[in-house]
Amino acid sequence: MAKKNVTITLYMSELIYDVQNKTYLKGRSKTDADPALVAQMQANDDDENINQVLRSIGEAFGTLKNKLSEHIEESGTTGNNVMQANQNITVALKMPSNFNQAAIDVISSGMHRYIVNAATADWFNLTSPNDAKPHVDLANASMSDVLDGINKRVRPTRTEVTP
Repeated sequence: MAKKNVTITLYMSELIYDVQNKTYLKGRSKTDADPALVAQMQANDDDENINQVLRSIGEAFGTLKNKLSEHIEESGTTGNNVMQANQNITVALKMPSNFNQAAIDVISSGMHRYIVNAATADWFNLTSPNDAKPHVDLANASMSDVLDGINKRVRPTRTEVTP
């Protein structure tokens, strides 16, 4: 049977924005914290920060690809660990012919949430380790959503038999 090709594009600008926004909101909510600690918790576009955010996004993407490797279609034989702020992420999936395409949006948003939460957890492991665990849990829940979406199938229909 023919496989279904599914392409998911994740926009780097949106991933970076969400990581920065989550760290900003978490830092801002710590009203009793030292201002220096709050500043360290917030990812921004300063060179040292954006490089770490991109590295964290790259690591999260690598883990995502590993978990979905059964369905990922890639022809390359080389890789690298460098992510660019202007580089969108495209994932080409080869799905079974009975894959339910209604799940594509769940898969796409779940991938986005997984990468953002895993990268945010990585950021907090560096800046405020006590704040990392909730994001690890959110990343794991997002991965579960992705896997559930990938495993959705269309119910078979019975064909009429003519004697």
